[in-house]
Amino acid sequence: MKIAVLGGDGFVGWPTCLHMAAKGHEIHIIDNLSRRWVDTELGVQSLTPMDSIQERMRVWRDLGETPLHFHLIDVAGEYERLKSWLGEERPDAIIHFAEQRAAPYSMKSDRHKNYTVSNNVNASHNVLNAMVAVGLDAHLVHLGTMGVYGYSTVGATIPEGYLPVQLKLESGEMAEQEILYPANPGSVYHMTKCLDQLLFQFYAKNDRLRITDLHQGIVWGTHTDQTRRHDQLINRFDYDGDYGTVLNRFLIQAAVDYPLTVHGTGGQTRAFIHIQDSVRCIELALQEPPTAGDRVRIFNQMTETHRVRDLAELVSRLTGARIAYLPNPRKEADENDLVVTNKQFLALGLDPIKLEDGLLNEVVDVAQKYAYRIDRSRIPSVSAWTKERAARIETNPERQKFAVVGGD
Repeated sequence: MKIAVLGGDGFVGWPTCLHMAAKGHEIHIIDNLSRRWVDTELGVQSLTPMDSIQERMRVWRDLGETPLHFHLIDVAGEYERLKSWLGEERPDAIIHFAEQRAAPYSMKSDRHKNYTVSNNVNASHNVLNAMVAVGLDAHLVHLGTMGVYGYSTVGATIPEGYLPVQLKLESGEMAEQEILYPANPGSVYHMTKCLDQLLFQFYAKNDRLRITDLHQGIVWGTHTDQTRRHDQLINRFDYDGDYGTVLNRFLIQAAVDYPLTVHGTGGQTRAFIHIQDSVRCIELALQEPPTAGDRVRIFNQMTETHRVRDLAELVSRLTGARIAYLPNPRKEADENDLVVTNKQFLALGLDPIKLEDGLLNEVVDVAQKYAYRIDRSRIPSVSAWTKERAARIETNPERQKFAVVGGD
């Protein structure tokens, strides 16, 4: 297949490009390299040293693999260029990663909120609109988030996208219907993913676009089979308070003798997936496209759920790191359960990688190898959801202690 990977230079995008190219597919990376500019804005770099996209592609080609192609296009801001490219190249599939992916970053300020909404919503709509405009019958696979469901405790298993409901008619009889699971975003970033869902539903219904939406959990790990092949192919590894995912952050903190920062009670339950499983799920989704006229196909792309404090205790036992409980910058419940089904991917043959499989040690090894690149002042989470929570963070004595002990 000819596959366009929008945002192919990113955390999940890059290993996906390598994985699919290794399968012999023709891969076209479309990216404006904005994630690299965000590093410059935040004054922090990936823990792992990242070469330019051109150098990465050269190394991959020199290994004798199917060459990658790169196109510098802003999906959210250059609609006509995107439409022209899609019309000329006519890919068989489009994988859509071209969105600002961090909830904390989306809540940093009013400017960051505006950027996240403008970038994410425009990117998704531009792709859909351009596909219709040029008559492109490609399979669109979008990387969404488990966060569209919210993190409240309902006492029932969250289905894959659609919820069966019963409506009472005026006659008194009951009618059955399936609706999108009620959206309950916890940040501006998550809100944009909820808006994506509505865009996809409309274009699938109105224009018969073939769309798969992957509601992904939190990704951990950094290596895949392909990124291990050469040091210059290594994936990015974010550890800062805005972009670092919770488990990776714990492992980084342990590697540099920094307390594992658990926010609130640590009773927040989250869904997780290893980066290798993430790219494998995308491959499986591409192999099972919906047909024109079908509703949006939705997968829950996760392999297990854990409470944050349980993860901290696991890493603490593994590494000897101490745990520190800090005020929660997010506006969310102190405790929640999360029961999720992922039967579709299991039925397609996914053999999940679990935390117990020993790969935590691999991540610790990566963290220790590149520990010299860590800026300890960038480790704490400082983006608060409300002004009140920001004030609590600034005045917290445990946080002030980190200013001496942890270099915060």
